[in-house]
Amino acid sequence: CAGKALPGGAVGEPGDSGRGRGLGAAGRGAATTECVLGGPLGCTQGPGAAAWLCRAQGGRAHRAGSPGSRGGSSSTTPDYGEKRLPQALIIGVKKGGTRALLEAIRAHPDVRAVGTEPHFFDRNYEKGLEWYRNVMPKTLDGQITMEKTPSYFVTNEAPRRIHSMAKDTKLIVVVRNPVTRAISDYTQTLSKKPEIPTFEVLAFKNRTLGLIDASWSAIRIGIYALHLENWLQYFPLSQILFVSGERLITDPAGEMAKVQDFLGLKRIVTEKHFYFNKTKGFPCLKKPEDSSAPRCLGKSKGRTHPKIDPDVIHRLRKFYKPFNVMFYQMTGQDFKWEQEESDK
Repeated sequence: CAGKALPGGAVGEPGDSGRGRGLGAAGRGAATTECVLGGPLGCTQGPGAAAWLCRAQGGRAHRAGSPGSRGGSSSTTPDYGEKRLPQALIIGVKKGGTRALLEAIRAHPDVRAVGTEPHFFDRNYEKGLEWYRNVMPKTLDGQITMEKTPSYFVTNEAPRRIHSMAKDTKLIVVVRNPVTRAISDYTQTLSKKPEIPTFEVLAFKNRTLGLIDASWSAIRIGIYALHLENWLQYFPLSQILFVSGERLITDPAGEMAKVQDFLGLKRIVTEKHFYFNKTKGFPCLKKPEDSSAPRCLGKSKGRTHPKIDPDVIHRLRKFYKPFNVMFYQMTGQDFKWEQEESDK
């Protein structure tokens, strides 16, 4: 871990943004001053390890915890810094690719995120903002605090509550072809409750008439235009980034470049952080400066979908099409879900 001296006796990586500055001013000497080093050029090793603590003691780097921890913070929690309310939130959508996005952005040294979903703005709001702040990892000046709870996107009260916390909060929504998303949602439920009815039974109010049951959550979540309307009452479009769940698989580095730009971060998470796992069917994060095993999402991700009646798929595509077109118009982005379906 090659470092350079910063004011106050701190040690920083080449190109360090100065996150260690001010520690010396607090009265610590060079032998005890700690600084956070991040990124592939510094001491950070792999996704989830947002930072390693380095001490100016004989030039050795000391780990401050277990990289990749899925505890209450993005990895190692420094014993200094402040707990802050998040400046950016991944608000949706369920089964869109939010976990993959969170794990990728946590590889950035200037991001610290909660590993678990706090569900503050939907289930725990009555606990208050101090409870929420306390759930967050400690950060230094210049670092961004984040969390992800995909159910926020479909929670009516969430936009108003988040706006009330901080109206300049940046919001990220990972969206995916709603038909595929609905099947993935059902597959997850089926793995937990094998006794539930078939997808075909749950998807229709009346199969003969072809009436789709839009009250079923697996269907309702995919009516993105409906939910977005609620958010646009409180937040301008410029504060919301829509990430393609499909491109997060086919071009993770490209989507992560957009995310880093949106958050005002240097593009540190790049193509060298990913490799495609043919068994899983999606990219895994690898450790750029380390030979240890790449980090892939758990067994609950990449499940094999049950075979669904093609007629049901056709009817669902027809159902979603006007909503998709409306969503494209609202966001100014064409996700090409119809084109993707005609290619099959």
